Amino acid sequence: MRYTVILQRESDGGYVAVVPALPGCVSQGDIRAEVLKNIEDAIELYLEDVREAGEPIPVEADREYV
Repeated sequence: MRYTVILQRESDGGYVAVVPALPGCVSQGDIRAEVLKNIEDAIELYLEDVREAGEPIPVEADREYV
């Protein structure tokens, strides 16, 4: 499954990543490659928790980009 990840550069350096389809799924890293690896790990853990709770896996709604 694929999810949209939004990266935000911090004013003091580093990045924050959020996954809109997975509320509360957030990570950070000093460089772009690090934050992408960290958010990938966070997504895996998030989905593992969802499965263990017996809840449906979130599906990302269609997105429009302008």
